[in-house]
Amino acid sequence: MNPETFTPFPKNPVIAAFFRQIGRADELGSGMRRMMRYGKAYGGADPEMIEGDVFRIIVKVPEFGTAGEGPGTPEVTPEVTPEVLKMLVVMTGEMTRGEIQDKLGLKDEKHFRESYQQVAVKLGLIEMTIPDKPRSSKQKYRLTEKGRLELDKRKRGG
Repeated sequence: MNPETFTPFPKNPVIAAFFRQIGRADELGSGMRRMMRYGKAYGGADPEMIEGDVFRIIVKVPEFGTAGEGPGTPEVTPEVTPEVLKMLVVMTGEMTRGEIQDKLGLKDEKHFRESYQQVAVKLGLIEMTIPDKPRSSKQKYRLTEKGRLELDKRKRGG
């Protein structure tokens, strides 16, 4: 795909056509126009396209709520997901990852870590009791002041 003209040029047009016909691929370039249009608007720069054995595209995303944002840069406030909110509700005191997961009835550790725990830590809603040793077997998590305020806000219906 030529980013200036959005003209598609598949490496193998026969294979591309076959996959489009059987419904396993969209028209080459669908979505690319939006990536280029919105990439700059939201990330401040054109997305970077790297063509190799595997095609990669890098979309710059500004950090959430960082100090020193330039003029005209909208402040992005990440939403508290329903998963994170469920986790905040079950947390009492200091708890291990396993204890939180058990209270939520979740078995898949990777899913829990990616959809609940890491999101809540990044949002500043929970914190590690041993931040210097994130992989410690004695690691526990607790609500931060921000996490408690978020819970209170939700309980009041805000």
